[in-house]
Amino acid sequence: MHDLRLLRDNLESLREGMRRRRQLDTLAPRIDRAEQLDAERRALIQQVEEKKAKRNAVSQEVARLKKQKESAVDLIRDMRALGDEIAGLESSLAEREQELDAILMQLPNIPLADVPDGGEESNRIVRAWGEPRGTEGVRPHWDIGEQLGILDLAAGAKVSGSGFVVLRRGGARLVRALMSFMLDLHTREQGYEEAWVPFLVTRETMTGTGQLPKFEDDAYRTDDDLFLIPTAEVPLTNLLRGEILEASALPRALTAYTPCFRREAGAAGKDTRGLIRLHQFDKVELVRFTTPESSAQELETLTEHAERVLQLLGLPYRVVLLAAGDTGFSSAKTYDLELWAPGVGKWLEVSSCSSFGDFQARRANIRYRPAPGEKPRFVHTLNGSALAFPRTIIAILEHYQRADGTVTIPDALRPYFGGDLLA
Repeated sequence: MHDLRLLRDNLESLREGMRRRRQLDTLAPRIDRAEQLDAERRALIQQVEEKKAKRNAVSQEVARLKKQKESAVDLIRDMRALGDEIAGLESSLAEREQELDAILMQLPNIPLADVPDGGEESNRIVRAWGEPRGTEGVRPHWDIGEQLGILDLAAGAKVSGSGFVVLRRGGARLVRALMSFMLDLHTREQGYEEAWVPFLVTRETMTGTGQLPKFEDDAYRTDDDLFLIPTAEVPLTNLLRGEILEASALPRALTAYTPCFRREAGAAGKDTRGLIRLHQFDKVELVRFTTPESSAQELETLTEHAERVLQLLGLPYRVVLLAAGDTGFSSAKTYDLELWAPGVGKWLEVSSCSSFGDFQARRANIRYRPAPGEKPRFVHTLNGSALAFPRTIIAILEHYQRADGTVTIPDALRPYFGGDLLA
């Protein structure tokens, strides 16, 4: 959510940010309306204050006349009329504030200056790691997974419909191994505090991280207005909602494993085969809270933490800096980590590591006190997947498959998996 001062003092930076996102044509009318509403809001506040001051003065005069046993009927009538006027002005003020808040909730974050202009075609590869396996003779994960009896797409469709999967035997054990491996790495070596969080959250919680109101149609919602989480970012970030942290407690780092639920998966038939896009999938998430001064370095640290998972698994990947037009709604800067999947011959996003500035913190009211006695400031929030399981499993099945149809388990996973081979 944007600071109202942006509308008053630096409106052009907001317009430029939306232009860089390639959304100015769509959002310009809303920005213009927000500017108008803010001006009307301030004028109404002034009128209310003036009317209240006048009412107070009349009230004091009524008290004086009554004390002197003089008639105050006319002044009492005037005071009641002022009360009605104030009530009408306050009602108009509330309507404008509600409309203004609704518009601000729908305006995306402003990309940072070092984010490239343009759309997806302008995304920039900043580094790569590992040697991608050639595609010749490599079978897609759905073939080898079904042959091994670990990937059952038909059963997932039978019990839940398309976009769901059942992992059996070694496949289920692989999920459990990935969860323990990632959480141990993040907590024991990288300093994250582990949490086990609810998978159903309130509307306020979803709004705090920017999923609502924009993405409500993509969410799974219950009849009592609870939402299945699309990522652990949502409950983890909101654990600190409404709090004021001490500067000495920053950076604060949290991690959690959760299933994730997204209705939009596989939209328009894109990438729907196998594990590439699912309505329900598992993921370990990283969330960090920091000061504005440390925000840029914290994004690099977070990204390195996610990369470390891939390096230990021996999976070739690349880091892609997203252009402004391809950056998510709440993000100011995002690195995507893309795994090479030789069986499908594609780079697949397995993690997005993002810096949100104070965009989420304003919505969730998460602040810190720079020093004792100083005015609280909004923290900066960051998060990243480390990692999403389905595409990690895709890469393992396709990168480590052998000619006899078995799959080698990466060294780092073997203690958790309880063996060195999927067969």
